[in-house]
Amino acid sequence: MPKAVVCRELGPPESLRLETFDAVPLAPGQVRVAIRAAGLNFPDVLMAAGQYQLKPPLPFTPGMEAAGDVVEINAAEGVAVGDRVIVKMRHGAYSDEAVATPSQLVRLPSNFDYAEGATFLAGHGTAYHALIDRGRLQPGEVLLVHGAGGGVGLAAVEIGKMLGATVIATASSDEKLAIAKARGADHLMRYDQEPFRDAVKRITDGQGADVVFDPVGGEVFENSMRCINWGARLLVIGFTGGIGLAKTNLLMIKGASVLGVRAGEAVRRNPALGEVRIKALTEWAEAGKVRPNISHRLPLEDYAKAMRLLIDRKAIGRVALTMG
Repeated sequence: MPKAVVCRELGPPESLRLETFDAVPLAPGQVRVAIRAAGLNFPDVLMAAGQYQLKPPLPFTPGMEAAGDVVEINAAEGVAVGDRVIVKMRHGAYSDEAVATPSQLVRLPSNFDYAEGATFLAGHGTAYHALIDRGRLQPGEVLLVHGAGGGVGLAAVEIGKMLGATVIATASSDEKLAIAKARGADHLMRYDQEPFRDAVKRITDGQGADVVFDPVGGEVFENSMRCINWGARLLVIGFTGGIGLAKTNLLMIKGASVLGVRAGEAVRRNPALGEVRIKALTEWAEAGKVRPNISHRLPLEDYAKAMRLLIDRKAIGRVALTMG
């Protein structure tokens, strides 16, 4: 019988349970995917705790992205048994199998393994939407990436460099910064060695950053407003360090903008935007230009330990659960 991680009560990862379930028959237009790997994202942790904007009815299975093999089809077009695919979902990935529609499937890049496929679209899709759709990052601009050792941060470093920006990467350890450098960062800054606002001014000869990619929030966001260039765009990705307050006087003086980034919601409101994004990302992946950095691969049974790696900021890039 297939297995899934189930949230029956909101709380920490340890309150989730691994349960077996009966496979449901497919409705017309549906496909069954044997999941080989699932990617972990911080919203999974927040969703299980009841702290995310999406609050699925209990019980539910966390997990926004998976990869595996199509094993059954019921009158679904454009997909065949045996296809290696990425599965996009709002939740449900921490499982042995998924029932999906063809619109949820993306062909797995030929040079990716399942874990790489399962940790690709959420992180790189967020970075793409932030830097291209929202931030309008231009060649030659200075991009400041906070949390550059995390999954979306590393993706932003990779894509920002590919777009021709000068990338300043900040992180909490030399190990994380080394990975950011390998992905193209031009300048590295460790939070505990120098105030990053001073480092950015020093690196840019006092001009400041043109685009700030911020999944951290809190004081990091507030200090970012003090090292921006004229016309800067501050991209709000998340709040792992708390909610930051926007000082409107600082924004006015620099003619700056604060832009919220919700890559998934943007696609739900404008599906064409998602088609362009996925086409670009998969082409870059096939060309070897982008690839997730997976620091930990754990079996499905270790879901709580895997989620703790995100909470404790022990991951460098992405964490994947593997099945079978």
